[in-house]
Amino acid sequence: MILTKEQQAILDGEKGETLSKVMKTLVMYGDAFGAEKMVPVTSKYNHLVTSFGLKMMTPVFDLMQQLIDAGAISKQEFSVDPRPLDKNVPANVLQNFVFNKFMYATQESYEKQLKELGLMNDDAFTCTCYLDEVGNKPKKGEVLSWAESSAVVYANSVLGARCNRNSGIMDIMGSIVGYVPYFGLLTDEGRKATWIVKIETEKKPEAQLLGSAIGMKVMEAVPYVYGLDKWIGNELNDDACTYLKDFGAATASNGAVGLYHIDGLTPEAVEVGDSLIAEGAEVYVIDDAELERVKASYPVMWKNADAKPKLCFMGCPHMTLKQLKDWTDKIEAGLAASGNKKVLIPTVFTASPAVLKEFNNTGYAVRLKATGVITSYICPLMYMNNPLCKKMPVITSSNKLRTYTTARYYTDDEILHALTVGGTK
Repeated sequence: MILTKEQQAILDGEKGETLSKVMKTLVMYGDAFGAEKMVPVTSKYNHLVTSFGLKMMTPVFDLMQQLIDAGAISKQEFSVDPRPLDKNVPANVLQNFVFNKFMYATQESYEKQLKELGLMNDDAFTCTCYLDEVGNKPKKGEVLSWAESSAVVYANSVLGARCNRNSGIMDIMGSIVGYVPYFGLLTDEGRKATWIVKIETEKKPEAQLLGSAIGMKVMEAVPYVYGLDKWIGNELNDDACTYLKDFGAATASNGAVGLYHIDGLTPEAVEVGDSLIAEGAEVYVIDDAELERVKASYPVMWKNADAKPKLCFMGCPHMTLKQLKDWTDKIEAGLAASGNKKVLIPTVFTASPAVLKEFNNTGYAVRLKATGVITSYICPLMYMNNPLCKKMPVITSSNKLRTYTTARYYTDDEILHALTVGGTK
């Protein structure tokens, strides 16, 4: 790898042993992927994936303290993934004991480290850092040092920023030295599509289900999607961005997609069109039958497949303000039609602290609470990691949560029916 004089000086230890180790790590990371150089990180803020004080992560906490002690803090303030704990989320005595004594006992001390390293603020715990309410929204073309697969794919695809699918710790290291290795999705060539996806459904495809199908087919490749404009239009408005948030999270978790192009909609597709498609790209046609096939392929991880759901999680990734409002309307209407007063399954809607503050300033918050739905800022995945929680029959419309836990996937309509009428369609 060819380094600039400044980069070489850091590697040689002229700015201290700790920064030298950070740079060496980044150089080795770049070498593994054939990077020929390092490029500056140009975004105002960073985003870290490691937000949880899990006791087994002692080496991470030790590393963070070494960085703090050496003054090797982030050149950027950063947001971080959601907190794992919230006393308002249903949990019994034993589950809470495991959460607080065995799993996330070091949460408070770890958050203190995050603040010392450069955390934006106490509300910056979310996987949807790019929402306007949170304030970490990179611009087109900016180079990022982010981790968190759903945030990276959104930033690359919907915002047109440039970021590789970094792991935890690599995110903060790139931010500390201000450089990242130049390869993959940072390059023009790496952003070309090697798959053409044609949407030929007779109804609007469920975002999480469509993303799942594409992710499992193309894996880490870049897809160029035709036909979605029929269902979400050609403008990146709130509805389209919300759809792409959930769609992208499923492509990234059910596969390993870090970037997708939507014909006539996402920035690079609008700018240069199908010249983004590489020669010899493979083709994947998706119709309603294909989506049903994909959905039917999901394994049921519950001990009793016919068990009655004990909990419903919505918001993985975190819900937008519009989603919270829309779901309030839908649940109220569903309960009114069924004659029920409150949701039939304990239900948690998760969103960023900043979005929840906005939501709580609206009349919708009181209305939603009256239906029995709980709002929270936690990460549902971190909740489900509790061995006592993963045994529970939990339902969700998140394909990311389904993939990483024992939660069972249902479409939004099926979830609404389960909550307001009972059972699934």
